[in-house]
Formats: sequence, structure tokens, C-alpha cells
Amino acid sequence: MDWNHYRFTSVWDLPAAPDTVYAALEDAEDYPRWWPQVREVTPVDDTSATTRFRSFLPYDLVVTVVQNRREPASRILQASMTGDLEGWVRWTVTAHDGGSRVLYEQEAVVRKRLLRRLAVPGRLVFRANHTLMMRAGRRGLAAWLQGV
Repeated sequence: MDWNHYRFTSVWDLPAAPDTVYAALEDAEDYPRWWPQVREVTPVDDTSATTRFRSFLPYDLVVTVVQNRREPASRILQASMTGDLEGWVRWTVTAHDGGSRVLYEQEAVVRKRLLRRLAVPGRLVFRANHTLMMRAGRRGLAAWLQGV
């Protein structure tokens, strides 16, 4: 088992139309406005950005995200990541109970040296840290969408 390899799945049910949710997720530069743990998004070009985030634990992760799939008709966004994390992330938005269901999927290998050294003893804490970040993201997006 590679202790530095992670797969995450989160499901967010939101009381907003799927196209509205997709549009919010498509605009990564706004993430810091509604997702407290996304501290900074700096565009590199039309399809990539450098992103810095920090959750409960006192460390920043910096990744360059390159969009490689954008399908408004099927409401799928996917990007590859390099930097402190290497892998991919995908958002899929569908209609659900008069609102939307967002499926977040991520597969990543940790490249940040300190986190690699703490892989075995820290794995449960790192997973909990990610869960807290995702909960805050869902809450933040729900509040953001109320203002749209």
C-alpha cells in the first residue's frame, strides 16, 4: 500500500439549479470567496491556475491545476494537479430533488516532503482534515449560491 496515495469522494446536495451550481464550480477564481480553505487562486492562463489551500491542520498545499475536461452540457469539470499533490480532480453536477447533487472525486499522491514523512501516523488525521475542508466547501457554496 502506498501511504501517500489518496482517493476521495464527496457528495454535496445543494438547493440550486444544476446549471447555476456548475457555473459556480467552473469559476475557480471565485473559490476563495466561498470556500474558506481555498486561500488563493492565481490564474496562469485560460486553462490553468496555481491554488493554495489550507484546512484545519497548519500547513499549506500549493498545486497547479490544469483543466482538461469542461463539459457544460453534461456538467463535468476535470483537472489534473501537480505540485504538493499530483493527480486529478473531477466535479459532476446532476439534478436531484429540485436542486443539485455534486459528486466530487479526487485521486492524488502527496508530494510535499513533510506530509510524506508523516504518511503512516498521519493518514487518519489527513483524511479527517480533507473531510472538514469538504464540509466547509459545501456550506460555503450553498451560502454563495443563495446570493446568486
